Amino acid sequence: MTTTINELSLHQKALLTCRKCPEMIGPVVTGKIVNSKVLLIGQAPGIKEGAFGKPFAWTAGKTLFKWFDQLAISEEHFRDSVYMAAVCRCFPGKNPRGGDRVPSNREIEQCEPWLRTELRLLEPQLVIPVGKLAIAQLLPVTKLKDVVGKIHRVTLHGVETDIVPLPHPSGASTWHRMEPGKTLLGQALDLIRIHPAWQTVCRPDLNILAEGS
Repeated sequence: MTTTINELSLHQKALLTCRKCPEMIGPVVTGKIVNSKVLLIGQAPGIKEGAFGKPFAWTAGKTLFKWFDQLAISEEHFRDSVYMAAVCRCFPGKNPRGGDRVPSNREIEQCEPWLRTELRLLEPQLVIPVGKLAIAQLLPVTKLKDVVGKIHRVTLHGVETDIVPLPHPSGASTWHRMEPGKTLLGQALDLIRIHPAWQTVCRPDLNILAEGS
């Protein structure tokens, strides 16, 4: 395990210096260095995440961690237990038409080797892509309803793993608050809850259990 932590540390040190994409707005945002068998993959940080220095640190994160709160794990415990990555690690900037700019195919390709290295080092047993852009890097997807609420066994860069996709928790999205999205989100969370990797890495947070008793 020590070797992997050292390798992850060197990996993140290099990642934090990346300046490959001129239109991306730094700093690079990444999760904690944790040797986890559960890997969460977001899309790209928003405008607030750089200042906070961690992924899912603002509005979408509040919703995301409410979902995981249903699995009896706090945000702090989650961040300490799950390796948090993303398709792109810098803020793409704003779209003049509103919302955040979607990263270009070139930007996604430039960032992909970082994720590939993380898959090699971690060999995760459970991968949780959040949002259609993240899901599309791992699975063919046309509509969220075709992939959310299911477990997908795949091989990613030589690593055999289970994928349980989640919708994006953005406040601008209504998909997870309406049917069939609401039901499919619940099914996806249930699949995560019972997965062996989740049960091993993300045991129920004792603080949450104590507060509920």
